Amino acid sequence: QVQLVESGGGSVQSGGSLRVSCGFSGYIVNTYCMGWFRQAPGKEREVVATIARRDRTNYADSVKGRFTISQDNAKNTLYLQMNSLKPEDTAMYYCAASMDGCYLGSFKYWGQGTQVTVSS
Repeated sequence: QVQLVESGGGSVQSGGSLRVSCGFSGYIVNTYCMGWFRQAPGKEREVVATIARRDRTNYADSVKGRFTISQDNAKNTLYLQMNSLKPEDTAMYYCAASMDGCYLGSFKYWGQGTQVTVSS
């Protein structure tokens, strides 16, 4: 089992920055991939960014160049630095962990989410 707890969401104006964090615990040594996802009202959950072993990262096209995913294993924390935020980035942001892949269906462990709201 892996436990995940997000923090750091909030409200910001367009063009601003936020960093969301995800503390994780449990059988993290077996984690293959961790990721950030988001879901806006009326929309499906989508991948924002993932980070796999050896720090291999992948980003959604909509956030490339603006968001950065990173992981501090010493602190058992996953981060998502979000710069140049846009109103369309408004969503509930979730962190998740996978034991065997970096695609949406492979993520079995989820946090409760943290809200990010970007105003124009």
